Amino acid sequence: MKRSELREHIFRMVFSYEFNSDSEMPGQMQLYFEQLEGGMPKEEDVEYIRTKALNVILKADEADVLINKYTKGWKTSRMNKVDLSILRLAVYEMKWDADVPEGVAINEAVELAKKYSGEDGPSFVNGVLAKLIDE
Repeated sequence: MKRSELREHIFRMVFSYEFNSDSEMPGQMQLYFEQLEGGMPKEEDVEYIRTKALNVILKADEADVLINKYTKGWKTSRMNKVDLSILRLAVYEMKWDADVPEGVAINEAVELAKKYSGEDGPSFVNGVLAKLIDE
């Protein structure tokens, strides 16, 4: 699976966490993979997605502090869950994942926003993440 495909699945996992409890997530993840079009992904892809999604979720509070620092009038508590999940994933990649260059994290986040967010989502995501580069 390509990195952008993996990232999209990770985004979906992070997004689903907004609507499920900690105890529900393992079952929800398994159900998600079982229902994917084209069948269950390779085990190494499943493990990568699960691990990275969990890491993003575990760093969500720290990511939210950074996000809140650079948003005006749109604190994470008021933000739509799609944009928030995209931002959390991108901030995780920018700050705690040495394998992902900052520019790639931003570009991929904008692409996810184009696909899943509203009309203003891509520019909002880009604006917030661009401010984080110098953080």
